Amino acid sequence: MSALLFALALFAQDAAPAAAEPAPDVVEAPYPAGAPKDDYGLVAWCHGALTGYLDLHDQVMPEVTRIETTFRAPGRTIAEDLQVYADLQKQGRKDLKLFARAMETAERASLKPINVRGGEAVKRGRATWAAAPNLPKARLAQEWMSWTLPARCSTTAKALEARAKLLGATFDASAEMPAEPAPPSEAPVEAPANPS
Repeated sequence: MSALLFALALFAQDAAPAAAEPAPDVVEAPYPAGAPKDDYGLVAWCHGALTGYLDLHDQVMPEVTRIETTFRAPGRTIAEDLQVYADLQKQGRKDLKLFARAMETAERASLKPINVRGGEAVKRGRATWAAAPNLPKARLAQEWMSWTLPARCSTTAKALEARAKLLGATFDASAEMPAEPAPPSEAPVEAPANPS
């Protein structure tokens, strides 16, 4: 009987309203290494990195297929595993359209020409795949299989597009995002005064 009461107590505890628990701290996604810190530059960098990833698809898929065939996950078919990569390609093309639209909206809204800066950021993003021709096929396929679009890319593109539409002619694409606050440092400890 006590086991039943214990189980009911656990159930009641799980059913307690979630509002009683403190909200978790929101952690902002980090900037990708080498990416610009302003929204327009970041979206352009993401466009370049994603384009480089998508462009490698046909080159890496034979090796990806070999890897997926050789190292089978239990309970899954090869068709299911390869469908993941097809789905990633579809999502990647959607993301590219979002990035292009956000960049174009920002370029139209900006008082200054910013497309040259955007072109440089796109090149920097594509450069993340610059080592691809020098890598062995298996290594390149593994890098490609494990790559994901940085989480900050899509949310920043949506925010950039919305802000550019909202602000119109007052939009400033060159303004960098505010710097993240530095963690508080401990106050320096002063050496005790020497009595001599």
